[in-house]
Amino acid sequence: MSDPLVLLAAMLVPLGGAFFLPLAGRISAKLRNILALVFVLIPFVLLAAMLLAVIAMPMAQAAETKCATKYPVILVSGAGFTDTNFGLANYWGRIPATLQAQGAKIYYGGTDGWCSVETGAAAIKSAVEKALKETGAAKVNIIAHSKGGIEARYMISSLGMADKVASLTMISTPNRGSKAMDSFLGFPDILLRVVGAAGNAVRFVWGDRRPDFYAGIQSLGTAYMEDFNKKNPDKAGVYYQSYAGAMQMPLSDLLLALTSLYIRGYDGENDGMVGVESAKWTNFRGVIRGAGTAGVSHLDEVDFRRNNVSIQKADNGATDILGFYVALVADLKQKGY
Repeated sequence: MSDPLVLLAAMLVPLGGAFFLPLAGRISAKLRNILALVFVLIPFVLLAAMLLAVIAMPMAQAAETKCATKYPVILVSGAGFTDTNFGLANYWGRIPATLQAQGAKIYYGGTDGWCSVETGAAAIKSAVEKALKETGAAKVNIIAHSKGGIEARYMISSLGMADKVASLTMISTPNRGSKAMDSFLGFPDILLRVVGAAGNAVRFVWGDRRPDFYAGIQSLGTAYMEDFNKKNPDKAGVYYQSYAGAMQMPLSDLLLALTSLYIRGYDGENDGMVGVESAKWTNFRGVIRGAGTAGVSHLDEVDFRRNNVSIQKADNGATDILGFYVALVADLKQKGY
């Protein structure tokens, strides 16, 4: 029952009692007791219900707007997959829906699964322009995973979009490249190009518009990123922050067990794809670690298995992956972004 109806009922019940009062002497004592209960106690119950509803309403509204940031949020995926993969599986799992339920306006970066940094950055620029046009906002917040962070940085620094971005949050972005990738890039170039051609064919089938596996892996080397960082410094007016993830042991994630072991030999502690040291960038907020023995893998960071992984209490107070993103966006809101 809505609040106005509750109030109306609370008013009419006593009036009904007044109407039946002259009949009190003509009815039995038992019936009088029943009427007394109806016409005296029920109004108090109805008014109490209305009061509780009034108190609960602001609390519900606060929960629904916890992530209602000033600027829309653009989620930028990493390498290997697109945002929604033909609608079959969202790269970000349940994270977008969770944030939207808390009031966030969500858009996607629209990058290919494997492409050059320049191509990925151009796609993100288009996504930013679309979000600004549809929302009327002056800027956007970008949350990027893995290689998506490199492409977002390039868009901000080299495509003249710094004034359109309020914040960039990077989750396990290889900002300093990977020594493990350097070892892979040491194979004969002709072999890498053959592998790249095969990768392009697979990604084209999966929806990439301009797949470029070869250029994509080149951008993950340490030499490339050293040069990239010199040419793409942080821009004033943009709030940058970064996080890393870490697996406790290679068997923490069977899908990434071999890569984690391999990367550990070159880059140390990692999430199965990106070393912790490489993920550190401006305003490094810490390492996302599992609450148990499993740790947090590159896949866990984006809710790949749709299993809300428990984490050690993060710097934003979160204790699971979905809660981590809610707290992250709520913090951006609190900062005025």
